[in-house]
Order: sequence, then C-alpha cells, then structure tokens
Amino acid sequence: MSLYDRVLKPKTYKLTSGEVVYEKRSKTPLILLLLLICLIISANITGFSLKVLIKNFGEFFVILKEIFHPNMDYFNSVIEPLFDTIKMSFLGSFMGAFVAIFFAFLASNNMIKNRIVNIVVKILFSIIRTIPTLVSALIFTYIFGLGTFAGTCAIFLFSFSYVGKLLYEQIETVNMGAYEALISMGYTTPMAFIKGIIPQILPNYLSTSLYNFEGNVRYAAILGYVGAGGLGLLINENINWRDYNRVGTILLALLITVFLIENISGYFRKKLN
Repeated sequence: MSLYDRVLKPKTYKLTSGEVVYEKRSKTPLILLLLLICLIISANITGFSLKVLIKNFGEFFVILKEIFHPNMDYFNSVIEPLFDTIKMSFLGSFMGAFVAIFFAFLASNNMIKNRIVNIVVKILFSIIRTIPTLVSALIFTYIFGLGTFAGTCAIFLFSFSYVGKLLYEQIETVNMGAYEALISMGYTTPMAFIKGIIPQILPNYLSTSLYNFEGNVRYAAILGYVGAGGLGLLINENINWRDYNRVGTILLALLITVFLIENISGYFRKKLN
C-alpha cells in the first residue's frame, strides 16, 4: 500500500443504505510538515548549533557546582538589597492593585454603560500588559534615575494591568441583584458598587493581589540589571565577575524569601477562598 493510500487518501465507509461516506481527511501530516519547516527556519535564523551545545554543555555543570557552594561570608552584603527587593515588590504590587479597582470599574460594561470608556480602558490594560517589566523599569530609570523607585514604578505598572484585567472580567460576571436593589433605593453608582459589588469580588481580588505580589518578588530580583535596584544589581555584578559562589549566596537568600512569602501568601489565600 502506497503512502498516499495509507495517509492522504480519505477512507470510505459504506452504509447499510448503500450510501458511501468519506472520512474527513486528517490535517495532522500538513501541520507536522509546517512545524518542521518553522523549526528549520528558526534554527537557521537564531544560529542554533547542536555541535556547540554538546561541546559546551559541560560548562553548565561547572557553574552549577560553584553556585551550589555559596559563599556564606557574603550573606550580610545580600540582606539590604534583599529588603529593597521585597519593599519595592510590596509597594508596587499593592499600589498597582489598589489603583486597578477604579479602572476596572470603568472597564466593566455592567457598571459604566458608555462603550467608548469601556473600550479605551480595556485597551489601556492590554497595552500596558504587553510591555515587559524589564523594559518599563529601564524607561523609568531614564525618567527617575537609578534606584528602587524606578523598580517600584515598573512593578506598579505591571500589577495595575494584571490585576485590573482579571478584576474587570470578574466584575462583569457578578450577580447584579444587590447592586440593582441599591440603585433602586437611590444610591449612586459608585456607592452601589462599593456596597453591592465589592463584597462579592473582595476574596478573589485579595487572592489575586497576593498571588501577584508573590510573582513580583521574583521579577524584582532581575530589575537591577537595568539599574532599578534590589538584588539584580548584585546578581549582575557577580555574574560579570564570574563569582558564582556569591551568585549562589544571592539565589539562596532569594529562594528562602520566596518560599516564605509563597507559604504565608498561600495560607491567607486559602482563608480567603
């Protein structure tokens, strides 16, 4: 049997009525071929070399060996930048989450009946969300100078767009009964929103904000690469000096911090749910 008969030729089935039915031809071979072509093109464009990968792969374990033998004498130098990372993550995350409430209200079509306002705010969330935190941090270092303030602004921007998008989607699916009852009693739209909608979305909103904070602690650790303060400055400096023992110390401190924050945050998120 030829390849055409086995793969490409559609199968036929004869019904009891005598009618012949053709099985829909599979698109899997075509999809696999397209993926293979894309893979070859990507490898050529990026200069991927399997030979170089195999040749230098051993260096990966040399670096790992040094990282897994951290220089504990360096730990005291890590504490202050670590707290800077936590502070700018905390401040940026929760300021962004707080401001997101007002814009999520404007984006929700069941709160604001003006479609233009809804669309403009939703587009704003989408545009901001497409900007990588590292890029926005770099922009803010040019505006506000080097330091943790630029990093805080970058984290604020990401948190605002991330929490805002999830929040307006949740607002648009809430039970409107309490809200409509308050409106009929003479409450203004903002007051009806606070009393009728906020209690419904509050647990998920807080849970999302905490989860966002967890992630931002990790993201903030690399913002120092563009001068936005925190642990990133130390990581960048010690990698440039090839001092992987100190890099191991920094990563150990970050690992312990993230582990504690995730467990504390997870505990509160379970209570909220």
